[in-house]
Amino acid sequence: MRIEVASENSFIIYFNDHIAAHTSAQIGACATYLRHSMGPLLIDLVPSYASLLVIYHAQMGDHYQVKRLLREALAQVQDESASAGKLIHLPVYYAEESGPDLALLAQRANLSIEDTIALHHNMAYQVYAIGFAPGFAYLGEVDKRLAAPRIATPRLKVPKGAVAIADRQTAVYPSQSPGGWNLIGLCPTPMFNPQQDPPMPVNVGDQIKFEPINRSEFLQQGGDEQLLLEPIA
Repeated sequence: MRIEVASENSFIIYFNDHIAAHTSAQIGACATYLRHSMGPLLIDLVPSYASLLVIYHAQMGDHYQVKRLLREALAQVQDESASAGKLIHLPVYYAEESGPDLALLAQRANLSIEDTIALHHNMAYQVYAIGFAPGFAYLGEVDKRLAAPRIATPRLKVPKGAVAIADRQTAVYPSQSPGGWNLIGLCPTPMFNPQQDPPMPVNVGDQIKFEPINRSEFLQQGGDEQLLLEPIA
């Protein structure tokens, strides 16, 4: 672990030189510690796969004070295990009408659609980073049999709640946006709501477990029926 100056009012903490569940857990624990210990001195925390950017109010503290707080945080989390975050269950309606790439993924892996779904939801996924869009959590790693490259031509409109796979990562689209990931289902749980506190149900270091639901349950839990009446292209 090392701390480096990033700007006149920020540091970046490097926890590792590669992606690992243990590293993600340490980043999540460190972010939680700093939110409490820095108080109003803190502007923002930006976690990534193996680092944490810490931005602070320069008029409220100097580099020496902040670096001391960062060292204290690292001392607290050095022994954090991969189970430090929360385990969060997210419902998913897996079906060809909700996941237009599901059948193709199954065919590519030489699996039935049922086995493909089981491989995806039987794993617990680490939240490695949040980016691309607010609430877009990069989760890994999917079973290697489900690993798939991004589609050749990205879709202009991937719907809110789309559950997707790219390479060995999986994610839930928090809002409608362009995207090139392989779509396998729909999740009715909002992944970002700026009116709520906290605005996202997950943080770096948490773990996600997907739970299969049927069409009726998807609609009962707030899923958009229009997405099923007009299947995703």
